[in-house]
Amino acid sequence: MLGHHYTQTFLETAVASINAGCNLELSYGVRNNVFMHIPQALAMGNITLQMLRDRVRPLFYTRMRLGEFDPPAMNPYSALDLSAVQSPEHRNLSLEAAVKSFVLLKNVRGTLPLRARDLPGKRLAVVGPFADNPRVLFGDYAPVPEPRYIYTPRRGLETLPANISFAAGCREPLCQQYSREEVVGAAGAADVVVVCLGTGTDVEMEAKDRRDMSLPGHQLELLQDAVQ
Repeated sequence: MLGHHYTQTFLETAVASINAGCNLELSYGVRNNVFMHIPQALAMGNITLQMLRDRVRPLFYTRMRLGEFDPPAMNPYSALDLSAVQSPEHRNLSLEAAVKSFVLLKNVRGTLPLRARDLPGKRLAVVGPFADNPRVLFGDYAPVPEPRYIYTPRRGLETLPANISFAAGCREPLCQQYSREEVVGAAGAADVVVVCLGTGTDVEMEAKDRRDMSLPGHQLELLQDAVQ
């Protein structure tokens, strides 16, 4: 709130936050953080003890429900080991979540979904800077992924019974260097073209905003070349 000039001091921020119902601060290691000023706000009468209790109660209730104060032996997660990481059950659940979270904005002539029975003998091109670059597929705050479990669009499409060709066109989302010949060569010989474009953390993330909503660099040109 200080950064947006809503308040002028940490004390003002603490009072405004408590009054607004906030009971948790993301201080990111700041020793003298905002909520350290709550005792001063209480002593000055800016907040009441009952108000403070009302804010703390749901916070600690949630922590108790999560078992934070239970003996470790009572916590069911204590029995888990590394065999649970990337287990078939978890990977299948991740696949289900990915499939159900797609948003299809337009589907001209029922092109999607691509059905395996219709693809034998067909030529399919996957193009764009997001087609086969695992690094750019993860957003801000993402964990460091295990490469062998990452399915890029190219790797996923190569599981289909079709002749797959690939052309990045540009290697990174900023798309400063673009090879039109590469994209046209792959797309021109294909029955179906999958174009993979976007932004990624190279272009936008927390504290790094885009200046406009346009595709970065030569990405729009890449799309137009693929369509033509």
